[in-house]
Amino acid sequence: MRKFFHLFIPPPDAEMISEPDEVKSRYKYWRTRQLYSTFIGYGVFYFVRKNIPLALPVMEHVLGISKANLGLFLTLHDLLYGVSKFLNGILGDRANPRYFMPLGLLLSALMNIFFGLSSGLYTMGIVWMLNGWFQGMGFPPCARILSHWFSPKERGTKWAIWNTSHQVGAALILVMAGYLAKYYGWQSCFFVPAVISIAVAIFLAERLRDTPGSLGLPPVEVYTAPTDEEFLLGLRTGYLDVPFGKGESSEKKEPHKEDDEIPFKEFLMKYVFSNVYIWIICFANFFVYIIRYIFMNWAPTFLNEMRGISLVQAGGMTAGFEIAGLVGSLMAGWLTDRYFKSRRGPVCLIYMVLTLVSIFLFWKLPAGFPLLDTVMLLLIGFFIYGPQFLVAVMTADIATKRASATAIGLTGFFGYMSGIVSGWGLGWVVDHYGWNGGFLLLVLCSVIATVLFAFTLNVKGED
Repeated sequence: MRKFFHLFIPPPDAEMISEPDEVKSRYKYWRTRQLYSTFIGYGVFYFVRKNIPLALPVMEHVLGISKANLGLFLTLHDLLYGVSKFLNGILGDRANPRYFMPLGLLLSALMNIFFGLSSGLYTMGIVWMLNGWFQGMGFPPCARILSHWFSPKERGTKWAIWNTSHQVGAALILVMAGYLAKYYGWQSCFFVPAVISIAVAIFLAERLRDTPGSLGLPPVEVYTAPTDEEFLLGLRTGYLDVPFGKGESSEKKEPHKEDDEIPFKEFLMKYVFSNVYIWIICFANFFVYIIRYIFMNWAPTFLNEMRGISLVQAGGMTAGFEIAGLVGSLMAGWLTDRYFKSRRGPVCLIYMVLTLVSIFLFWKLPAGFPLLDTVMLLLIGFFIYGPQFLVAVMTADIATKRASATAIGLTGFFGYMSGIVSGWGLGWVVDHYGWNGGFLLLVLCSVIATVLFAFTLNVKGED
């Protein structure tokens, strides 16, 4: 048992490689490997979390469970997921992601198997809650890896590429689960993704590594130095005591030597819990996630009931929502790096205004125009995933790579507390006030998120 827990202790730094060409070659190889491995791994986490929306309509019919109770599954799952994401974020900043991430995926797969074998309301609720806890082990190791292998000046673009794992994973499982639910029953929506996840967990344990230092490489700021002279200086010292680039002399690179000497608890207080912008971002994320998950979880049901669209087609349209989000998040990351000097707030504000407009137009569309329904879903997905992605990047910028998993875990906690509203809350509102009440809720959340992001226009990281 002691050997098992020892697996999660970060490995010590290896002897530093001093040959410049070898450093560059190894960095290129390992950055690519870390990026595609975490991309695949986190995308497959969605296979055993977002498989339930397409099963919900069938479960309602077969098991006779009301929308409010079905929404309760989503709410309980998301609540525990939010708590887990925060607490595992604290662990994730100091754990070896090579084994931490695959363990979470493996346990989540097992919960899906148990869920598919269950039929009692309370048993299913408990199992899905446990699944929420194990799902919270997915993002923190990714945050640790991405923060250590990609520097702040490239996070908007590189993290945007990784972030598309959300949309790819969600889109694939929505399409897959739609066919599985229709032709093989709702249980197959849980069994098949579980088997895939077990295989990917093994893949992650073989592919992932911890920090560059554990492989004998210098901090990423050395590798991404603006000039060869600064690269060689960093290689000799292990740090770069120079600006990121010309004209930015007031902004120093990570890591800050004096901050590295601060005990971890004090570091968290300074960069996370005492930072007012972190809290503003947390509350903004709460409302962003309400919108995101209402569409992800309930769009198939809405399209089936109110627009007369088949479940299979509705699954494909909701998958389109995710794919559009992929494009939107990539565009958002590129815009922040290219035009806003790594300030994420302006792009979040613009995207939220356009999200509000798109939701209102989708609400007012009459039935019988599936093409227009699809277009509006694509627009909403495109715009809402920009802020959803940039929240994590903006938080990592502020908290620095030493506390990125904790800080993003805190914003994630607020995001998944939104499950009270997007799960049970939306189900209750629709049961009592119809879908018009549901869309009024969406509009209100869009307005509040827009106002909160307006306070982050000039936020930029400490590094």
